[in-house]
Amino acid sequence: MSEKIYTVLFLCTGNSARSVMAEAILNRDLSGKFRAFSAGSQPKGSIDPTVLALLKKTNYPTEGLRSKSWEEFARPGAPELDFVFTVCDNAAGEVCPVWPGQPMTAHWGVPDPAGFHGGEAEKAVFCGDVMRMLHNRISIFSALPIHSLNRLSLQKHLDEIGKSRP
Repeated sequence: MSEKIYTVLFLCTGNSARSVMAEAILNRDLSGKFRAFSAGSQPKGSIDPTVLALLKKTNYPTEGLRSKSWEEFARPGAPELDFVFTVCDNAAGEVCPVWPGQPMTAHWGVPDPAGFHGGEAEKAVFCGDVMRMLHNRISIFSALPIHSLNRLSLQKHLDEIGKSRP
């Protein structure tokens, strides 16, 4: 019998940097165990060019990545979500749609590459740091024995991941 593939939604306000990076990381590195999506409460409509360049440079697939509204995942016919993670402070404080299937949720806030002020080289380094933070949290998450934990224990682990520091 094959194991369940868990569906994960990463949320941010603009869906142009952090949530897109998390989607790409989870889909490439753990595609047999998870299927990831990203969305935003107020999508910018495009992916930050520095983030897109970093994903390409580090061999993450970028085909199909786009900035989209979280409303796409609250509609009938949307994928049933197992987990929803906010990766920015603004989205964590917003009233989210009602997600079909009652997914587990947690806040995994990381700094915003799209809001970085400085030169292109500094921004590229900053984006790399954020990507490493997300990769670290996703690695910890993927190592959890999800199928054998009860909801309360799993929620505790998910919350702790969001508090982890690189």
